[in-house]
Amino acid sequence: MSWEFFGTTLAAFFTLSLYSFLYKDNPFYKLAEHIFAGISAGYYVGLIWHSVIKQQLWTPLFNERQYLLIIPGILGLLMFTRFFSKVSWLSRFSLAFVVGNTAGISLIRQLHGMVLPQVRSTFLNVATFSGIVMVLGVVSTLIYFYFSKEHKGAFGFVAKIGIWFIMVSFGASFGYTVMARVSLLIGRAQFLLTNWLHIIK
Repeated sequence: MSWEFFGTTLAAFFTLSLYSFLYKDNPFYKLAEHIFAGISAGYYVGLIWHSVIKQQLWTPLFNERQYLLIIPGILGLLMFTRFFSKVSWLSRFSLAFVVGNTAGISLIRQLHGMVLPQVRSTFLNVATFSGIVMVLGVVSTLIYFYFSKEHKGAFGFVAKIGIWFIMVSFGASFGYTVMARVSLLIGRAQFLLTNWLHIIK
């Protein structure tokens, strides 16, 4: 038995074990689930160690003498104080820095990467029918989420139109999610029938 066949059979076993949950919860599913979670955790620990700690902290700090990196290094070490109840409060400094920095960067990124381009795209083709529908959908959806005024009369009518646009959007997102999951299912079925059982050539 070759190592390639052994690896394929092992992958097929874990695939079938995960799909066995469709019948009911069972030990095979739990085994595959725990192995997947463990391998994922181990992979990300190794990835962070090599790509973050060694490449972005250890090597620049000791080989290139970038001593300012001592500050993020200390903040990173303070995160581990959460495992010790007496000094766990020290991790709040690191968490505050991470949350504040991430919020500031994400705010600018979302503003320039999503909000402004979407506003520009909304009013780009306003002279066409699809452009009018787009503007109507955006405005009516925003009016639906405006709760400072009671949804009555013309205001309430536009808000109801916004509900229809929201439902269409949710339906499209759900359909896309189903298609993505079906695509994954087809991929695993092709693997089982082609690479493992060789039923399909």
